[in-house]
Amino acid sequence: MEGSEAGTGSGVIYKQEGDTVYIVTNHHVIEGADTVEIVLSDETQHEAEVVGSDLFSDLAVLKVSGLGIDQAMTIGSSENLKVGEPAIAIGSPLGMAFSGSVTQGVISGKQRTVPQDFNRDGRADWQAEVIQTDAAINPGNSGGALINIEGQLIGINSMKINEQDVEGIAFAIPVDSALPIMKKLEETGEVVRPYMGVEIYSLEEVPQAEWQSTLKLPGDVDGGVYVWSVERLSPADQAGLQELDVITELDGKPVMNMIELRQILYYEKEIGDDVEVTYYREGDQKKATIKLGVQ
Repeated sequence: MEGSEAGTGSGVIYKQEGDTVYIVTNHHVIEGADTVEIVLSDETQHEAEVVGSDLFSDLAVLKVSGLGIDQAMTIGSSENLKVGEPAIAIGSPLGMAFSGSVTQGVISGKQRTVPQDFNRDGRADWQAEVIQTDAAINPGNSGGALINIEGQLIGINSMKINEQDVEGIAFAIPVDSALPIMKKLEETGEVVRPYMGVEIYSLEEVPQAEWQSTLKLPGDVDGGVYVWSVERLSPADQAGLQELDVITELDGKPVMNMIELRQILYYEKEIGDDVEVTYYREGDQKKATIKLGVQ
């Protein structure tokens, strides 16, 4: 992608409407770019418009008009993938010099979870649910297609394990998970998620001695999230939550850490829902109802 070429990646033309095509790639490929340029297989270059992008799913949607392209990638399904079936990765590993590269492997695993640290503070902010493959995926492949033997799109290549002594472990975003996000990005340019208005950290990050001495937690509490701060006039503030409260359940579902709380909010709840929060304050268990807002 352009500037003084800040970075390169791959993308998939997944939809065509009139003379406009829509392209899906990774959020991290276009993040921070002033302009985005695509290069087609015939090496022609075209400036693309960023329709929308989403950090948590690592997806971005672009659109370009006037290319004369009259077809898009056939969309498959990731739901019924079988471990061991062939998988083919397409993209531009290491930049444009190797554009259109194709590598073949197999589906190594389904529904893998990989921790994501967005702000690089050493703490996982999210768990990405991904397809594992041993098809070679390298820098520049990000955003490219993972397809099945029928040539159907089953995933968006996203990342690999880049450590010494680790070989053949790469990941793709399942297409069934990607499609609803892509639709929202097309429609509104963003993915709006429910919002409580608290800065939280996993209880496991607090030294065990502080659980009783500072947070006054009963001995049978073995997980949760503690509230570091509450945004003024936010849903959590209006419900009465305070600093150092420890949340252990949402609507009766145990919350062991920050990722579990976000998964419940983002996957199971909608903006405007009422959520019963179970929490501890000064050793006493309390409940509050929060009406989820939008940030």
